Amino acid sequence: MLRPGAAASRTVGDALRERFPADLSGSMEVVVQQDGRGALDPAALSAYANTLSRLPDVARVDYALGTVVRGSRTAPPNATSVRFRAAGDDLLQVVPAVDYASTQARALVHATRALPAPSGSTVLVGGAPAVLVDGRSAIGDRLPLALGLIVLATFVLLFLFTGSVLLPVKAILLNGLCTCAVFGAAVWIFSDGHLSGLLDFTPGPLDTSMPVLLFCIAFGLSMDYEVFLLSRIKEVRDTGASNVEAVATGLARVGRIVSTAAALLAVTFVAFATSSVRFIQMFGVGTALAIVLDATLIRGVLVPAFMRVAGGANWWAPGPLRALHRRFGLHEHVEDVPQPVAPPPAPRDSATADTPVRSSDPAHQP
Repeated sequence: MLRPGAAASRTVGDALRERFPADLSGSMEVVVQQDGRGALDPAALSAYANTLSRLPDVARVDYALGTVVRGSRTAPPNATSVRFRAAGDDLLQVVPAVDYASTQARALVHATRALPAPSGSTVLVGGAPAVLVDGRSAIGDRLPLALGLIVLATFVLLFLFTGSVLLPVKAILLNGLCTCAVFGAAVWIFSDGHLSGLLDFTPGPLDTSMPVLLFCIAFGLSMDYEVFLLSRIKEVRDTGASNVEAVATGLARVGRIVSTAAALLAVTFVAFATSSVRFIQMFGVGTALAIVLDATLIRGVLVPAFMRVAGGANWWAPGPLRALHRRFGLHEHVEDVPQPVAPPPAPRDSATADTPVRSSDPAHQP
């Protein structure tokens, strides 16, 4: 069985980070496109390559006219240099001296794009660092809209279910608190390197998609547990019980179910931590931690404490919203089972009412 630390890709990656200053796998590709016809002037191309090589955290720049390090040409063109020119366009390979996913690499992408293009040309920046920057930008641009839709949908559904304005707000805030705690733990473990010896991984920046994935799973599972708990509390409350009695009874009814479900899910996701891939480990540990935090600290402590302190305000809503809830609200109820109705006794004739019943048994004859 292959140990995680013995994987060839892991060994090569560690060697590149520790002993080689240039990260070839994280190189940036800078394409200089001529606006007109013909190739770019060699002097202008050389000046642009020299400028690129002087940017912070650049190990070297390879292009059609050779290799440049800190503004000085260190190697002339060779047989492979032909691949840096095609159809009048020029390709410059910028090799960073840092990890492509680091903050310095992202700053290098922005600095490269901020440089003025050579006269009569257009510059396009690609490669692994640029893909990471563009991916983060795309997620960041849509993140407010996505969060707004999630918050709005959660608030509307919980209001229709509970008829309360405060309880949906409480659920959103506490679920967000749980998610933020998971993000902090993920940074502490996988970025800062704590527990790296136990889990056998190399610390590094978090993958851009991991926070989004963790948020979706953690927030969704937290909301499931919230609905389970609120449904039982509201069920007791609707019978006329006080707020304190409803919270205590509802928590007692659903506590074992939530704890059992959380334990099963947590064990399942913790199994991902045995993987030799850091991304899979992060997914498993982060999700399991979110489930455990939500089932213990959030549902077992913070939710009952909040509802106990809030008291009757838990079930408050403005008059128009109360009318809306009565009309469109989601209600849990048990249909009454119709009971069979006994037929009324047959009327007795007045003539026979006073006549004694004669028995057919001879022993009872007078």
